[in-house]
Amino acid sequence: MAATPDYYKTLGVSRTATQDEIKKAYRKLARTMHPDAGGDEEKFKEINEAYEVLSDEKKRKLYDQYGTADEQRIPFGGGQGFSGFGSWADILESIRRGEGAFGGSWDIGDIFGGGFGGQQRGGYGGYGGYGGGYAPRPQKGRDMNVTLNVSFDEAFHGCTKKVSVKLPGAAAAETLDVKVPAGAVDGGRVRFRGKGAAGTNGGENGDLLVTTRISPHPVFSRDGADVLMNVPITMAEAALGADVTVPAPDGTKIRVHVPAGCQDGTVLRVKGKGAPNVKGGETGSLRITLQVQIPKSMTPAQEQAMRDFQAACEAAGQDVRAGLNVR
Repeated sequence: MAATPDYYKTLGVSRTATQDEIKKAYRKLARTMHPDAGGDEEKFKEINEAYEVLSDEKKRKLYDQYGTADEQRIPFGGGQGFSGFGSWADILESIRRGEGAFGGSWDIGDIFGGGFGGQQRGGYGGYGGYGGGYAPRPQKGRDMNVTLNVSFDEAFHGCTKKVSVKLPGAAAAETLDVKVPAGAVDGGRVRFRGKGAAGTNGGENGDLLVTTRISPHPVFSRDGADVLMNVPITMAEAALGADVTVPAPDGTKIRVHVPAGCQDGTVLRVKGKGAPNVKGGETGSLRITLQVQIPKSMTPAQEQAMRDFQAACEAAGQDVRAGLNVR
């Protein structure tokens, strides 16, 4: 049997945390771990399980005392046997001998009636004095996963696409409309409740999880709501400064000022020109990385200009490697 996890550690609170502290910690984690916001589904289930127990005073008391809030896993008598009458081993041995476990006649139904993880059915009598059995509990069906490929522009602006899913046991595939929100991120998920595999014993269906995968773009890439791009500039533009025109991911053109003396790898940020924030809040930024281009070949005039520039640097006493002269 798997050990019960440390619910306090899962929520990141102390064992003496108040209900307000527990609720605050849960809400913070739930916002970041929710599958619909690109979070980890398993982690989201863990924090929900932890909150379900710690937010309920009765369950929390049981968990603190016995390490579990599942009453069916707590020994009768709080680990001291069945209500003071001895352990289960003693009771079962008495049954084997045909004796009353409590020193007299008794009805085994008093022990088993309505418990042990199922619904009682049938009557008493029959094999071993107890007939019928217990119906298994309803089980939710498993979740189904589908990958949806979208282009950079479709994820940036949002779109609606169709996916076809054939569930286990279904006669035909079902086509669903998937609304990809503007600003969708690679690996983000859209959840369809009840569209997964069928449950058993009357349990509800699982969910269908559609995961978005964004195709590469020749110019832009994404970092959350921020859009990244590389912009080449000449040596002269880097040294003297310049205003350059570049495309933005929303389809517009923008002018960006390159400061004089900027170095290769300098990053310029244009606020509000990134992608919509799928989690709400401000639109992301366009982050431009400047790449100084060194010519691989030059005309005679360009070569002479570079020689004149080098001579001027030497005349001014400028040595770009002066910092290496360290003893």
